[in-house]
Amino acid sequence: MPERGRFRGKTVGVFLGGESSEREVSLRTGGAAVSALRRMGYDVREIDIRGDWLAAIREAKVDVAFIALHGRFGEDGCIQGALELARVPYTGSGVAASALSMSKALAKRVAAAAGVPVAPDVLIEGDAPAAPAPPGFGFPLVVKPDREGSTVGVSIVRAPEGWEAAIEEARKFDSRILVEAYVPGREITVGILNGRVLPAIEIVPKSGSGFYDYRSKYTAGQTEYVIPVPMDRDILMRAAEFTKRGALALQLRGAARLDYRVDPAGNLFFLEANTIPGMTETSLLPKAAKFDGMTFDDLVEEILDDAGLTK
Repeated sequence: MPERGRFRGKTVGVFLGGESSEREVSLRTGGAAVSALRRMGYDVREIDIRGDWLAAIREAKVDVAFIALHGRFGEDGCIQGALELARVPYTGSGVAASALSMSKALAKRVAAAAGVPVAPDVLIEGDAPAAPAPPGFGFPLVVKPDREGSTVGVSIVRAPEGWEAAIEEARKFDSRILVEAYVPGREITVGILNGRVLPAIEIVPKSGSGFYDYRSKYTAGQTEYVIPVPMDRDILMRAAEFTKRGALALQLRGAARLDYRVDPAGNLFFLEANTIPGMTETSLLPKAAKFDGMTFDDLVEEILDDAGLTK
């Protein structure tokens, strides 16, 4: 457990916005963090990571960076590398862990090697003019850009007729496309904060398709978040254990979140790791922390307290 309030009296730069497809979500996450830090008396500078952001960091003379960026150039190790070179401590996972976790395919490989179960998948690379043949595990399946978040570019394909359109949609966002066997059942997420596993949350979208898409994630009232999860205790204990294993294997630091599907037989399948979880009014990590007895301000400060450079 890091020392409480170790950056009080320092200038905190909240890095937000950026240029990824998740810019608007990042602005909301960063805004919530800024408000919490100011309520606690911190000297805060908001830094939008676009344009000449290096000059903005120099002018702000920040002592520590609270990274509230989502997606590329913020969650993929790029900004972490810049801060390492500048010797500015920052929140969240380091360069290697961030880059590794940004790739859903690579994160799955590492988690599987640590004993965390995953669904069958194939990785399609390159900008081929036509869609390749569907994988052998058949339909339904899920097509997603390998290095995007917030369900951007993701399609559930239930029949061959939708295959080519799904590949085309994913290619708008990434040249690497992950195709996974669809796991029927329920979806849960498990947060981890400085090594402490938080209570699981079940995600129940209210859309007719049951798909937890961008609108379901970021529109209040579009998804039901169930905590405590009405699920067999053994399943939840396995989810907590897999979260510990996965976080250790991926070398995650600070606050992170691991997502799973749970099939009707109670089998868990790891989907992806989020190294900078959202901190909006509909976000999952704050909900889990609140259920565990933490206020939003306490959560933000504990994330900040763990800031550092890669050891």
